[in-house]
Amino acid sequence: MRRMLKSFPALVLRRGITTYQSTWCKNDSLYRVHPSVSQALAENKPVVALESTIITHGMPYPHNLSTAKEVEAIVRAEGATPATVGVIEGKVHVGLSSEKLDHLAHCRSSVKVSRRDLPYVTSKGLTGGTTVSATMIAAHRAGIPVFVTGGIGGVHRDGENSLDISADLTELSRTPIAVISAGVKSILDIGRTLEFLETHGVCVATYGKSKNFPAFFSPQSGFTSSCQAENPAEAAKLIASTLSLGLQSGVLLAVPIPEEHAAAGLQIEEAVQAAVTEASNKQITGRDVTPFILQKVNELTKGKSLQANIALIHNNARVGSQIACALSELMNERKFKSKTHHSGRHTSQSESDIVVIGGINVDFIAKGKAKTIHFGQTNPGSVCQSFGGVGRNIADSLSRLGHRPLFISAVGADSNGDAVLNYCKHMNTSGVARLEGQSTATYCAVITESGELSLGLGDMDIHQQITEQCVSQFEKQLLSATLVCLDGNIPVSTIDYVCGVAKKHNINVWYEPTDSEKACKPFLSDAWKSLSYSSPNLAELCTMNKALGIQTPEVLPSSLEEVLGVAVDLSRPLLEHLHCLVVTLGAHGVLVCGEQDADSVNLQPRQQRRSRKLCAVHYPALTVTAEETVNVSGAGDSLAGALMAGILRRRDTDSCVRMGLLAARLSLASPHPIDPTLTFDSVDLNKVQTQNWPKPSYRNLDISHTLGRSLRPIWCDSLGVESKLNTDRPCAL
Repeated sequence: MRRMLKSFPALVLRRGITTYQSTWCKNDSLYRVHPSVSQALAENKPVVALESTIITHGMPYPHNLSTAKEVEAIVRAEGATPATVGVIEGKVHVGLSSEKLDHLAHCRSSVKVSRRDLPYVTSKGLTGGTTVSATMIAAHRAGIPVFVTGGIGGVHRDGENSLDISADLTELSRTPIAVISAGVKSILDIGRTLEFLETHGVCVATYGKSKNFPAFFSPQSGFTSSCQAENPAEAAKLIASTLSLGLQSGVLLAVPIPEEHAAAGLQIEEAVQAAVTEASNKQITGRDVTPFILQKVNELTKGKSLQANIALIHNNARVGSQIACALSELMNERKFKSKTHHSGRHTSQSESDIVVIGGINVDFIAKGKAKTIHFGQTNPGSVCQSFGGVGRNIADSLSRLGHRPLFISAVGADSNGDAVLNYCKHMNTSGVARLEGQSTATYCAVITESGELSLGLGDMDIHQQITEQCVSQFEKQLLSATLVCLDGNIPVSTIDYVCGVAKKHNINVWYEPTDSEKACKPFLSDAWKSLSYSSPNLAELCTMNKALGIQTPEVLPSSLEEVLGVAVDLSRPLLEHLHCLVVTLGAHGVLVCGEQDADSVNLQPRQQRRSRKLCAVHYPALTVTAEETVNVSGAGDSLAGALMAGILRRRDTDSCVRMGLLAARLSLASPHPIDPTLTFDSVDLNKVQTQNWPKPSYRNLDISHTLGRSLRPIWCDSLGVESKLNTDRPCAL
């Protein structure tokens, strides 16, 4: 973790990021993914989604709570992570803590939440249990491919006239996820349900040695599935094929009730028919039908149906977890084979369009549950682990955005090194050295309940082992790279070596300064003149100028006008050699300075150095609430990684910066420095719906002044008319 400051606002400023608050973004504040679920997904481990209407509407208390906990325990025992989905006070939770499960089980005002209900329930801040359709939506959004439930909804009897058809069926036709269930309840029209699924292209398979389609309490319904999967491995292959084909539809795996409980099926079916008749006589319709019938059946069977129901759900959880584990293993094998086939050079130093050289950290964040931390005694709190390091974060971000950067770093031959390399399997870590007798870099932060830093300790000595000799082994990759990124953790001698190679071979180098103390490293010699890009915050920009003997403000300003004035003044000297500067201004936004291209900055890598006209583009800050913020350790690195990805895809400046802001926002909402759900589609402005972005401000830079001179900048409006900065109005252009 880098740039950890004393409070959330300061942290945002120091990290140099702005974020975009929008309920239309792909990942917004309405969703909460439990850290255990997020971590399992990030590590490509099996996760099983579970619905919650069984808690809120399927069983009475305390059976609902005990069953929910038993099901989660079964999932864990099979080697998967449970992710019970529910809506609590307007937030969709993917994965519930024990306290939230208890809250949901006790809540008497809970709503039954299907797809259609999600907007209303979230807008009103209500609490509810998610049905199959709503759970599928949340699970798919979180990246969970397997969902276990009791039974799905279907076409109701007389549905051809009433058109009473469960949203579960249409959701299966448009959401690519595997649903493990005990088939369809016999209170429904099973034949028409299967016909509906066939019409909408949903693959339906029975789990086991028979194609007989089960009817919840009974292993046979009189109908058959189109195919079968005899074991977890076959089921995993079926699911993997469904997902790989890109059909955008799900697969329904019907699991018959265990034989020892199927004997009571006849008695339960008779009770079902009686309950259906009573519901019809009482004119009970819609969403009230199923809860009424289940309650009535439980009364008529004297609890046998409830016992069978619980046994059925336990069995589904066991089978579903085994399938999820088999699917996870299969997908990991395919990824490994794909990497070996396409890059078979992963362990032989493959060529890459980007090389990232920097640090790896294993971060431990201890957060107190009280407002103050009392030193010298044990404090209540929570401790979580994540994997960071500026270089690692940027390489991670680029990897998730569709690139394959070669990452050069060093870790110890210890358990922390094992853990971080296992986490980074999706990255090209062939350049990471494992050093005997060295400890993997670790950072421990102790923060209060409000997020205030009380104490930080770091063991970063191994970063000094990322030497010139270590990096020179990859000189061939450096020479073929479009862009080389350095972070400030590596030794000065290594930075000088890379800059020397860059100067000789006209390579574009991006310097990420890491913090204000390390920002000066390239500027202690002429090495900085070989840099092309850098992304400092204002404090780091001051350090860079000081190293060059240029006077800087003793106290950094706070008002927007003064901040922009200082940022432009301090950027101008560096732009005599650097191609572009991305100055992150926290609450004041981002200032991009460089070669003028029409009314913007040319971010594309330069082919040769030449005289040019300079300008600056200011992107206003976009707010984020403290409630949305989960982790602030990688937002700045996400911003930088997405900027690089946009540049390499030859996107325009506006798109590059906004991609960076969206990536930073995802990072803030994730327990990991780089959000595991980050993809290029998640930040591609052509695919992500957003509100209108604030219009950036364009400015010409007057470069006729000598180094070290402190002059006010000249601003340029969109028509090219120059005027001195008017201190009576905020950056009026």
